Amino acid sequence: MTDKYAPQAEHWTETAYADPAGYLAHRAELVVSLGPRLEPGERVLDLACGDGGLAAFLPADYVGVDASPEMVAAARLRSVDAELADLNEYEPPEPVAATLCFRAIYYARDRRAFFEHVAGYTEKKFVFDLNPRQYRVGDVRADLEAAGFDRLELRPFLVPQTLALPRPLRTLAIALERNALARALLQARFTYVCAAFRGTKT
Repeated sequence: MTDKYAPQAEHWTETAYADPAGYLAHRAELVVSLGPRLEPGERVLDLACGDGGLAAFLPADYVGVDASPEMVAAARLRSVDAELADLNEYEPPEPVAATLCFRAIYYARDRRAFFEHVAGYTEKKFVFDLNPRQYRVGDVRADLEAAGFDRLELRPFLVPQTLALPRPLRTLAIALERNALARALLQARFTYVCAAFRGTKT
């Protein structure tokens, strides 16, 4: 399944995103701010990390995991701490503050079991993207709750992957993510960024 990415692995970040810095910087901003805040230096595990391009934008102790040997090699060329493993099976040697899984939730063989696995080693939050035209938010929420993640924050992500927006338009797109109009746009395109976490028990 990962073989199709092998030819592009070495330059994945530069070719997969029309504006790598703008796109990944915004993704990193939401990783930090959505749900419980990620503090500088906290440990982050990025499942299906690709070439680890996101690492440069996160103020975190970052480790990536990918099932593609070529992607892991490319990440290491970027001086990213990366390991070869399947996201369904990998477990870090010690708990992490946050686990990330972008553009890869569909690799979970059993979504609820995958969420339970992630919950076992994630202390603060699980951050991933979700296409609401592919998966019902209510179904995903139910699976998260069964895994122990009883809180879920959603933010539309309106910065396009394959189109480089001029800075003023990118700023406007990010501002619109907090507007009710953004959820209407999700019926046609774009995705949510989701932060799942455990609520404080009282």
